Amino acid sequence: MTQFLDEIEACIPALRRYARALTGSADQADDLVQDCLERAIRKRHLWSPTGTLQNWLFTILINIYRNQLRSIKSRPSLSSLDDMTIEPAVAASQPSSVALAETQRALATLPLDQREVLLLVTVEGMAYKEAAQVLGIPIGTLMSRLGRGRERLRKLIDYEPKNSEPTSLRRVK
Repeated sequence: MTQFLDEIEACIPALRRYARALTGSADQADDLVQDCLERAIRKRHLWSPTGTLQNWLFTILINIYRNQLRSIKSRPSLSSLDDMTIEPAVAASQPSSVALAETQRALATLPLDQREVLLLVTVEGMAYKEAAQVLGIPIGTLMSRLGRGRERLRKLIDYEPKNSEPTSLRRVK
C-alpha cells in the first residue's frame, strides 16, 4: 500500500499540469486531481500492472473531467459576482507572456477531443500508443485528432514558422 501511494505521489505534478491545461483554472484543476486521487486510492484493487500507474491515473482524471462536463451541461449556468467585476487591462511585461496567454486561450477553444490529445502528447510527452490507451481510442484516431488540433491551433494563433517559404505542390503522374 505504501509503495502504491508513493507511486501515486510521484504522478501528482503531471496530473496537476494536465488538469490545469484542461480546465484553465488552478482551483478546478486541484479539485479534479483530488477527485482523481481519491478515486484511484478507493479503487486501487482495479489497477492491473499491465500498463503504467500514471496512464491509469490519467484515464481516471479524463473520465472524471468528462463526467463533470456532462453534469455542467445539464445544469443552468450561474455566474459569481466576483467573476463579473471588470479589472483594468495591464500590458504584459514580456512578449513571451503574451504568446503563452494567446496559446492558452486558443487551446481552450479547441474541441475537447483535440485538446486532450494535444496536451497528452505535447505537454506530457506521452507516446502516441500510450496516449491512445489513456483516452481509449485507436492510435489512428489519436493521430488524426492530433493533426487537426495542431492545424487548428496554428490557425488560431496565426503561427508562421521562421524562414518558411511558401510551398507549392506539384502533380506527379
